[in-house]
Parts: sequence; C-alpha cells; structure tokens
Amino acid sequence: ASQEELKAAYRRLCMLYHPDKHRDPELKTQAERLFNLVHQAYEVLSDPQTRAIYDIYGRRGLEMEGWEVVERKRTPAEIREEFERLQREREERRLQQRTNPKGTISVGIDATDLFDRYDEEYEDVQGSSFPQIEINKMHISQSIEAPLTATDTAILSGNLSTQNGNGGGSINLAFRRVTSAKGWGELEFGAGDLQGPLFGLKIFRNLTPRCFITTNCALQFSSRGIRPGLTTVLARNLDKNTMGYLQWRWGIQSAMNTSIVRDTKTSHFTVALQLGIPHSFMMVSYQHKFQDEDQTRVKGSLKAGFFGTIVEYGAERKISRHSILGATVSVGVPQGVSLKIKLNRASQTYFFPVHLTDQLLPSAVFYATVGPLVIYFAMHRLIIKPYLRAQKERELEKQRESTASDILQKKQEAEAAVRLMQESVRRIIEAEEARMGLIVVNAWYGKFVNDNSRKNEKVKVIDVTVPLQCLVKDSKLILTEASKAGLPGFYDPCVGEEKSLKVLYQFRGVLHQVMSADNEALRIPKQSHRIDADG
Repeated sequence: ASQEELKAAYRRLCMLYHPDKHRDPELKTQAERLFNLVHQAYEVLSDPQTRAIYDIYGRRGLEMEGWEVVERKRTPAEIREEFERLQREREERRLQQRTNPKGTISVGIDATDLFDRYDEEYEDVQGSSFPQIEINKMHISQSIEAPLTATDTAILSGNLSTQNGNGGGSINLAFRRVTSAKGWGELEFGAGDLQGPLFGLKIFRNLTPRCFITTNCALQFSSRGIRPGLTTVLARNLDKNTMGYLQWRWGIQSAMNTSIVRDTKTSHFTVALQLGIPHSFMMVSYQHKFQDEDQTRVKGSLKAGFFGTIVEYGAERKISRHSILGATVSVGVPQGVSLKIKLNRASQTYFFPVHLTDQLLPSAVFYATVGPLVIYFAMHRLIIKPYLRAQKERELEKQRESTASDILQKKQEAEAAVRLMQESVRRIIEAEEARMGLIVVNAWYGKFVNDNSRKNEKVKVIDVTVPLQCLVKDSKLILTEASKAGLPGFYDPCVGEEKSLKVLYQFRGVLHQVMSADNEALRIPKQSHRIDADG
C-alpha cells in the first residue's frame, strides 16, 4: 500500500471509530479502544523504518530486543542487516545448549526357516513344527555435535556391532572448522576394540560456484601395521537439477566410481559405474515422488556386478509429522530374497533387514511384496489414522486454550466494530441502492463442511455481512492475499482450522455468490459469480 492509500484508510477508520461520533457511553468506550488501535497501526506503517521492520518480520520484529540501539535514519536494507545481526547474536548465545543428535539402530532378522524348511531332518526335534526366526546381527551408532564457536564444532560418535555372537565397537572424536564461505576442514581421532587407533583428515572446498571437491585421508593402526587410505570426490552441477560425481578410493577396497544424480520435484534418478577391488558394478535407480500430503515415494533399482545381480523395489510414506516409514524388497542372485523395513523418526533411523530365503522363490517374493502392504493399510486405517486425528484434535484444543483470552478480546473488538459500523453501512447501502451497485446480502466466515466424509464435523462460521458491506467503495470490494481474520469486524471462529469466506451479494439487481479461501485474494463483483436464474 502506498502512503496515500494508508492515509485514506486511516482517515476512513478514524471517521468510523472516532469517539465524538458516538453518544452512547458503551459505544463511546468501545470506539476509543478501536480508535487507539488504528492510531497505533498508522504510527507503525507511516514511519519508513518501523514499516520496513513490520513488512519484513511482522510484530515479532517490532518486539525484538535490541532495536533500541538502532539509529532511526536507516534504510530498509540496513534495518534488515541489523535484524539479522541481532538474530545471529541470539543464536550464538544458544550455541552451547544446542546439539544435533543422530542415531541408527539396525536389527538383522533371519527368517529363512519360513521358506527353506528341513522337515525330514528335524521332524523329531521338539518345537520343530514352528519356523525358527532369530536375530543374527545388530548395529547401533550415535553421534552428537557440540558447537564450540560460530565456526568450530566438536563431533562425538560411536558404534557397536554384533553378528552371530561376535562383535565390537569404536568411538570417534572429530573437530570441524569452517575456514571460509568456500570450505571447511575436519580432524578425526578414533579407537576400537577390534582395530587400533585411527587418524583422519577431511577437507571440503568449493572450487567454483558449480563445482566442489572433498578429500578424506586416514591412517588405520593395527597389529598388521599401518593401513593408509585416501578418498577423493569431485562433484559438479551439470544443470539446475543434475549433479555429476567422480570418486577415487585408494587403500582398503580401492575403486573408481562415477555417478550422475538428477533430482527434481517429482523424481530422483541415479546411474553409477564402479571399477574396483573386490567389487565392480553398474547401478541404475529411479524414484517417483507423488505430490501428496503424505510425501509418498515409489522406487526401483537394478545393480549388477561381479557379486551378482540385485533388483530392488519399494515405497516410503510419511506417517506422522516427524516419521517416515519405508519398505524395500530385494531380489538377487546369489543373495536370495530380503525385505528391508526402515523407519525415520526425526534424526533417528531404525532399520530392520529381514532375510527370507537364499533362493529365488516366487512365494517369498509374493509375501515380501503383499505382506507389508496389507499390514500397512490395516495399521493406517485402524491405528495411525485415528491416532493422528486424535493428536490433531488435542493440538487444536491446546491452541484454543492458549489463545482463548486473545480470541475473546478479538471477538469483543469485532462485535464492537460491527456496532460502530451500523450507521456508516446504512449510508453505504443507500448510496449503492441508488446506483444499482454492490449490496452484500449475506456473508459468512469460518469453517464450512461440504464433504460428506466430514459430515460429523461441526460448522463454525460467523456473520460478517456488515463488515464486508462497510469495505465496499464505488460498487467494488477488494481483499488482498492475507487472512481475513484481521479485517475490521472479523475474528477467528475456529483457531487452527481451514477457513473460507462465503458471500452472497447483489449487483445491478442480480444475485451473485462466491466462496474464497482464507488467504486468497478476492475481487467482486465478477460475472463468473453470477447465479444462473434457471438453476
């Protein structure tokens, strides 16, 4: 809005809410409160500095501590820079209290007895009639980050692994320093019960805006001597959505690898080729991303090399705000058939690889594919969906309770504004009737339930006929892209829920009707809103 538009709106609202225009003591008190609010808003928006703060950061920017030291004669760009500086200082004060915990728990399950039975050999053994399913390996890893300064971070990580009764673990400590906007370096120290001390150095550097390199060198000490290792990765943006990688690894399992990764809004494609000792392979994978609220993804891959051939396919889906559940079926020669179940919960990953058979059995492939789907849809319908619905209701109820006093105040202000608008609205209607202009017959704002699947939900709307008519000027009503709960005479009747505005209006003697989403811009009258007389 320009300064002229602000002044015009300010004058109009001042005339509407000016205490001297109302003789009734109660209306006069309500008018004084609303008049003061309008004056405060105009003071903020008419000053270039405070308006710049409000336009960029809203009310929280005006309440930000530290603004008192900002000089008044500053441009919006300088104010933005000052705000960001204050934010950085506040973040630095919280650095010591913030960590970034990450963890992985992997439980390997041997279920080959479900499909590869030895009935003849073990038929006399007690309990042999039931398939033997056992856990044959486990892996647990955890890491935390401790920011030391704005550029230095300490990282502590550890892991424990066991397989068929044998296992071990290790612990690592790394120090990372951001040297510039183009790169960082990391120094690592580690030790374990199966291997000796480890010393490593990792360097990341942006060579150009579209190209970077990562180098990782390590020295592993053991009873057999010192085993050095070096890994270098060179990456380049081939286009907006495509990255190309070249990797060279020397030392343990030396190899050269090249890959191309294309990631778009709807898909993720990878092709890779590796030549190395002991494994050389070629891999192609594709993932399709559905544009739904559950972030559903289906994927498939083919990997062939000296070790054999593996075909994998699967899907993943968001089951709650912080959780993603995925399942992948792996069919390979000579690996057999496996089902891999993964649950990501915030920064924690839970992985359950289930080995079903060493052979290519159609029955194993069928049950590995159909079983997880049946279980997921049953759980989603009977457990996940009711739980999420109940959780949403609890959050809405909590939000309503926390904002109850504020909403009550907004409701009282809106009701007072409607009473103060009556005289102005009467004059606007008379003027519009005289020119066969725009007359709002009925208007409702809030939650509407039109879907039969939601017929049990309660409709929550308020009558906003008077406030909308008060906004009509020269037979036009224009609302911008913002929540309509902030309009004069409006308030939020259903906090946290989707809201709409439904308007039935008359223009040139003909009825029109329109429904607009809460944050959607609205301009009336329009020919498309006209109600068909024959219908």
